[in-house]
Amino acid sequence: MATPPDNRIILAIGAGLAVIAAIVLALIFTRGGGEDAPEGPRGNLQVDVAEPQSLEPTRELRCFVEGQFVGMLTLDQCAQRNGLATEALDVGLDETGALVAAPTASLAPPPTLPPIEVEDVPQIVETPVERAEAPSGPVAACLRHTGSDWRSLSSSMGREACVQLLYSGTCVSPGDARYGRWGDLTLRLVPGRVEQSSDNSNFRTLAEQDRRNCTFPGLGG
Repeated sequence: MATPPDNRIILAIGAGLAVIAAIVLALIFTRGGGEDAPEGPRGNLQVDVAEPQSLEPTRELRCFVEGQFVGMLTLDQCAQRNGLATEALDVGLDETGALVAAPTASLAPPPTLPPIEVEDVPQIVETPVERAEAPSGPVAACLRHTGSDWRSLSSSMGREACVQLLYSGTCVSPGDARYGRWGDLTLRLVPGRVEQSSDNSNFRTLAEQDRRNCTFPGLGG
C-alpha cells in the first residue's frame, strides 16, 4: 500500500505559495501606484520678473553691467554695481533658465535712426473725386529694426496697430530689447512693456505686456 502524504509537507507548500502570491501582488500594486503618483516639478526656480522684490535678499543671480557679465551677485549688489535702484533692473530667466538681472535694454541699446527718404512728388492735377472716409486716428509708417537695418512693415497705420504688428506674441529676456519705428517715434519692447521715445534716448511706457502670453491687453490684444 502507498504511504499517505505528510500533512506537514502539504501545509509547507501551501504557505510557500501564499508568500509568493503576496509578493507578486505587492509588486503589481507598487508599480501601479507609481504611475498614478503626481509628477513633481521639473524645475525648482519660478520667478515673476514683474516682482524682483519677491526675491530673497541673499539670492544670487547673473549680473550684467554695461552689457558685460560681472559675476553672481545679489539683486542689491547688482543694482549698486550699475549705479541704479533695484526697480530699474530687469529681472528674469534667460534662454538657459538662469536667473538674470540687467539694466533695461543694456544688452541692446537703441539703433541708429533710419534715413529720411525724400522723393520727388509729381505735380498733382486736381480732378473731382469722392472723398474717402478719414481714418479714426493719426497714421504713419511702421518699421522694424532687424538687427542690421530697418524694414518697412506698412506705409500707413495707427500706432497701436503698429505695436501689435511688431511685438504681439513676442517677449524678450532681461536686459534685451527690440526696436521699431512709428512715424518719428522710436518703439522699444523690453520685459513687461513697450516704450516710446521722440528722441531715441529717453523712453516712457506706452503699453504694459502680459508676460504669460506676450500680448497687450490694454491695446486690445
